[in-house]
Amino acid sequence: MKIAQIAPLAESVPPRLYGGTERIVSYLTEELVRLGHEVTLFASGDSLTTAELVPASAKALRLNPDVRDPIPHELILLEHVRQRAHEFDILHFHVDLIHFPLIRQFAGKTVTTLHGRLDLPDLKPFYSMFSEIPVVSISNNQRKPLPMANFVGTVLHGLPRDLLPFSPKGDGYLAFLGRISPEKRPDRAIEIAVKAGMPLKIAAKIDKVDEAYWDSEIRPLVERYDNVEYIGEVNEAGKASFLGNAAGLLFPIDWPEPFGLVMIEAMACGTPVIAFPCGSVPEVIDHGVSGFIVDSVDDAVRMVAKLPDLDRATVRATFDARFTSSRMAADYLEVYRRQLDDNTISVPLEVVSSTMGMTPRSQ
Repeated sequence: MKIAQIAPLAESVPPRLYGGTERIVSYLTEELVRLGHEVTLFASGDSLTTAELVPASAKALRLNPDVRDPIPHELILLEHVRQRAHEFDILHFHVDLIHFPLIRQFAGKTVTTLHGRLDLPDLKPFYSMFSEIPVVSISNNQRKPLPMANFVGTVLHGLPRDLLPFSPKGDGYLAFLGRISPEKRPDRAIEIAVKAGMPLKIAAKIDKVDEAYWDSEIRPLVERYDNVEYIGEVNEAGKASFLGNAAGLLFPIDWPEPFGLVMIEAMACGTPVIAFPCGSVPEVIDHGVSGFIVDSVDDAVRMVAKLPDLDRATVRATFDARFTSSRMAADYLEVYRRQLDDNTISVPLEVVSSTMGMTPRSQ
């Protein structure tokens, strides 16, 4: 199958530091190539891939000090896609919604994964206007605010099985990994760690929009408590040791999290997760198996004491069963086939059949 993957330009694919969407695009692209598909990746020029790379910018926009306005670069990306759209059996977009007017004439050979929150009021009239565009959610909870959207599947994220090594024993600290932002509630993480009497290590990026929140709310807490340490952003190698050596990951969110990639990254290391029941959390965490779902800070503190009761090998086994990139790619291939079948477009299934052990269907 000839597949186009269209990535955001904010980060490279994969990202050097923070960047959940671009990381998932990388994992999916590499798995599809491994399965024998002909994949073209539209992304920033500093991306690394075994697929054909079409660079739409010289490098990732977030780390480029010369970029003031991302929109011209994003439109360049879409023009590259428009010029080559006829070459592909399926075009898979990961760039939110800016491409919707462009793809109306060939929407039947596209899918768009929605990686962000969908509960914003501005989105309802937009998805009502473009109700025919096929979209994929990354959790069932994510799609609830937009019943008018044309959801053609839900595909939970996955990681390469060998990306993060299993750590059979964690050290005596709690981890917080992600962004410093009000909805991620690093303040809750600090309160939990302080009340539990456990060290907390915070590895997170601070976007410009959140600098005031960091300065006024979080940095004073970090400076106040000796058991709280902010270590900045970590790369992939640093993430393995950061998560793998932790006794548990705190995920005390206060927003409808679309997925929460860090939860399965921790699980891959064998590190259990303590999370609040927002957004996708109940779809990702098996309570009492891969972590604990809690309703309050005090409940989280009680669960910190129970972290040693969870078997880290079982946490890892849960990841292997549910959250690998091979499972994610298989789910997306099924979405692609259904989408193309529903739109009566001829799809060469020989590669999919031979690599996934399936019997070709009649055309």
